[in-house]
Amino acid sequence: MSRLAVPKTYKLYVGGKFIRSESGRVYEVATTKGSFSVSSVNAAKASRKDARDAVVAARAAVSGWSGTTGYNRGQVLYRIAEILDGRRAQFAEEIAAFEGVSASAAQAQVDEAIDLWVWYAGWADKYVQVAGNGNAVSGPFFNLSVPEPTGVVAVIAPQTGSSLLGFVRAVAPVLVSGNTVVVIPSEKAPLAALSLGEVFATSDVPAGVVNVLSGSPAEIAPWLAAHADVNALDLLGAGELDWVDLQIAAADTLKRVLPPESGPDAGAPSLERITFFTETKTVWHTKGLL
Repeated sequence: MSRLAVPKTYKLYVGGKFIRSESGRVYEVATTKGSFSVSSVNAAKASRKDARDAVVAARAAVSGWSGTTGYNRGQVLYRIAEILDGRRAQFAEEIAAFEGVSASAAQAQVDEAIDLWVWYAGWADKYVQVAGNGNAVSGPFFNLSVPEPTGVVAVIAPQTGSSLLGFVRAVAPVLVSGNTVVVIPSEKAPLAALSLGEVFATSDVPAGVVNVLSGSPAEIAPWLAAHADVNALDLLGAGELDWVDLQIAAADTLKRVLPPESGPDAGAPSLERITFFTETKTVWHTKGLL
């Protein structure tokens, strides 16, 4: 018997909820291969108001996420990899259909994204020991420097190449230290990132820790760059935007800004991508008498 198709509705992921844009706007994302069940889908087009709501959600989640132990954050990031691994067929199909790559290339991208979550999960309870240190001082006291999360980070994910892998490369290192994220995925191929919101929602990631705004980076990024409650800005995928203006807007509120990168190694995994979004706290403590 024939039955009606149930087309998927791709929504924003903000504050742990799947929502339509407050403006009601959508835009068409067309398939490039015939293997998908439809020729195109509509993705929500985020507005300035959606960006503000996402920052509010991210700010509310900072204390809880940063207050967990590195070990527990690592467990959550590893859980993301587990859930993504169980849904690899869905993600590979979306990537192949909407990015025009072969099935094997799409599967390879999903595999690399899974491995990347595992890699960053392993750093969650180790980066402090590597990036922090005990300082040599002259006097009867200890002097320790420890990295801490900077807070809310706005991210423009890569707009070309693998949408899923680029998204994970941009988001995973920010989460390791306890930051929360507002991220704009690939405008042309946002579906894998929006589907990843479903993985976050079922992977013990607290509501508000990751917020995904599909739509136009040129429209949304200036509001995030200038937002006073955003602490840092990753312009990884902003190479085709007027990103110097974004840096200037960010300077008004003293944000840390990571400039754009290009090429296949853009956003490649590294300890530096973790520590860039941290602040170093130095503590002095007197030595007790023996």
